[in-house]
Amino acid sequence: MRYERGFFVFLRSNLYLMAKKKILYIAPEIYPYLPESYISSLCRFLPQGIQERDNEIRTFMPKFGTINERKNQLHEVIRLSGQNIIVDNIDRTLIIKVASLQVVRMQVYFIDSEDYFRRKHIFTGADGKFFADNDERMIFFAKGVIETVKKLGWEPDIIHCHGFIASLVPIFIKTYYKDSPLFQNSRLVYSVYNDHFPDPLDEHIGKKLIGTGIDEQFVKHLDEPNYSSLVKLAADYSDAVVLGHEDIAPEVIEYLQDYQRPVFTHPQTETYVDEYNAFYDTIMEKAPITF
Repeated sequence: MRYERGFFVFLRSNLYLMAKKKILYIAPEIYPYLPESYISSLCRFLPQGIQERDNEIRTFMPKFGTINERKNQLHEVIRLSGQNIIVDNIDRTLIIKVASLQVVRMQVYFIDSEDYFRRKHIFTGADGKFFADNDERMIFFAKGVIETVKKLGWEPDIIHCHGFIASLVPIFIKTYYKDSPLFQNSRLVYSVYNDHFPDPLDEHIGKKLIGTGIDEQFVKHLDEPNYSSLVKLAADYSDAVVLGHEDIAPEVIEYLQDYQRPVFTHPQTETYVDEYNAFYDTIMEKAPITF
């Protein structure tokens, strides 16, 4: 990321840093709801830090069956639950739960489904095999988050998607929901990690997306439905990409070498929250990409 120098640029940058932003975080895991890891810690402390810098945030993750609802004091939000999300021509009921990290006054919304997220494993079964319906789980999760934000009537400036579970959010926002007043000015940021999975997704994922209202021209990458094609799709419909790990799949790094939008490398420093905040301000200076 480039930083310009000079007093007036410094003054201009700090004025932007003072501007309050609305940032939607869409995460695969957040500590302490799932075990502590690189991603769960980042998705826990980055939103907190951004909120502490006088920004407004909303944070979403799946309500995997491994999450202890009683211990973590999750409760259903009746007014947000009950919507039907159509996936592969079947209505799936959306359930929204919420929990609070009281010490930092941060709420986390959970996308739940009896069909997709009540299992005792996350993406692979006890046999180590990738769940055959992970593609549908991603579709449901993406649409569930977006529809819930719509119901909240909350207009995000930045939508920051983390990991492959959130990789379909950009294409939905930039195509199917592009005329929604809530998202017309939103900038999409996609964080890539080393969450590579070796198994292919269901070969009909493209058709399933088309069945949700996505135009056929937008799903070209998914002719070969694997991890790399999914990440490329997310990058194509994002305004910026974050390299969240050093050891990202080589084919993804190669693809991003010709990326014509901002690419930000996660800073391995104690000041990473401020650097993300500055990066968000840089993205806000640019008009969102449109399709």
